Order: sequence, then C-alpha cells, then structure tokens
Amino acid sequence: MKDGIFYWNTDPVIIWITESFPLKYYGLLFAIGILIGYQIVKWIYEQENAPTENLEKLTGYIIVGTLLGARLGHVLFYQPDYYFDHPLEIFLPIQEINGSFKFIGFQGLASHGGVIGVFIAIIWYSIKFKTKLLWILDRIAIAGPIAGAFIRLGNFMNSEIYGKPTNGNWGVVFERDDLIPRHPTQLYEALSYFLISAILIYTYKKSKNKEFNGTLFGVFLILLFLARFIIEFFKENQVAFENQMTLNMGQWLSLPFILAGILLITLKRKPSA
Repeated sequence: MKDGIFYWNTDPVIIWITESFPLKYYGLLFAIGILIGYQIVKWIYEQENAPTENLEKLTGYIIVGTLLGARLGHVLFYQPDYYFDHPLEIFLPIQEINGSFKFIGFQGLASHGGVIGVFIAIIWYSIKFKTKLLWILDRIAIAGPIAGAFIRLGNFMNSEIYGKPTNGNWGVVFERDDLIPRHPTQLYEALSYFLISAILIYTYKKSKNKEFNGTLFGVFLILLFLARFIIEFFKENQVAFENQMTLNMGQWLSLPFILAGILLITLKRKPSA
C-alpha cells in the first residue's frame, strides 16, 4: 500500500498441478463457499429435526444448477455471438487460439444465471423428493449469500470484475490490467453478501415457529439484488455493448429478482379471505 492506494498483483494460480492444469484461488474459494453453505443448511436441518439423508443430493443439484446456470447466463446475457460461433467453449474449459485449443478454465460465469439455475434445480429436487419448495428456498436463501461472497473473493484474486476509477487518492490498483486506482467492487459485493447472510441467520434464529412460507427467500432476493444493483454503478461494464445502455446488464437483470422478492413477500403477508 502507498498513499492510500493498495496495489494488487497476486497470481490467480496457486499451483500448477500439471503443466496444463492449474489450481486457482477462484476454484478453491468457490468450493469453500459451497462447503460453508452446506454446513449452514445442515445446521438448520438439525435445528428443525429435518431428515438430512437427502441433503447431499440437494447440494449436488444446487452445484450443477449453479454451474450450468451461471455458464449459460454468461453465454446468453453477455457474449451470445461469440459462443454461438464457438459452441465447444460453452461447456468445455478451453479456448481456440490460432487453430488449436488451450485449457483456460471457465472464465465466464454470470451470477444472475447461477441464481436461475439454482432455482430450477431446487424445483426439480422438490418435485422428485416431494419436499415443500418454499421450505427449501427459505433455508437455502440463508446460506446462498455466503457462497456468493466467496465467489466474489475469487474474482478479486483473479483481478476481474473490478470497479471504475475512484478519481481519488485511494482504491485498488489491479496491476495485471492497468495502474489506475479503482473501486474494489468484488470486495463491496462480498462484504454486502456476508452482511445479508448475517441478517437472514439472525432473522431465522429469532423466529419461533420457523414458518416463513417464502418470506425469507423474498428478503434474500430484495437485499442481494438491491445490493448488486447499487454496486453496479461503481463497476466497469463487462462487455462493450453495455456502454450504450442507461443501466448495465447486471442492473437490468437484477430488477426482476427485486420485484419477485417484493411480490413474494406481499403475497405471503396478504391475509387470506
């Protein structure tokens, strides 16, 4: 750090397992976030004496839904033209360079797509195992922001998805890209997600009957995507076409989730006839 500016130049790779296969901070933090989220949901199951035998299966559904949803979300929302011309790169961690393929890992995951993928996976799980959908969503919502926070820490380690110049004597310089002090928006998001998870855990613990009926999930949607909407004002656009938009893609995609959360809470609070 120098004069209030933090210089960041960490190698995203922890170690090369083989000459072509790296272990990256992003993947490690992603896994840690999933594991911590799993432990939180397991604790909730134990608090309510809910059977945990299918929890591992639920976790598997969520992981697959997260990865597929996040990947397809990035493809469809941000770079459809490129990936439709390079279909192999949609699901394979490779990139075609000068006629040959190189392993690069998955470098495009959209959080909005990930949430949609998780929602679809949970619906599928609830039908298959005959579990109440809103009951699952309320409990997963408590742990979800934790996983999101660790993913954003992974983005920070990768020096990606950073913010606009701070125009001040503070900020983070991501030396792998340029020497401009920027808003560390990855850290802004990570901190906000940790706070949201703390609020949801507190709300859960203070509730006596634990009958949320979707309201916790609604609060999760409102808080998380409102935070995302606000932080996007400080974030660099990810693709060029966003420069011509009043709101960027992340903000437009956040609005339906916020409205869905408001609608869900409103419907659940509406007295029955």
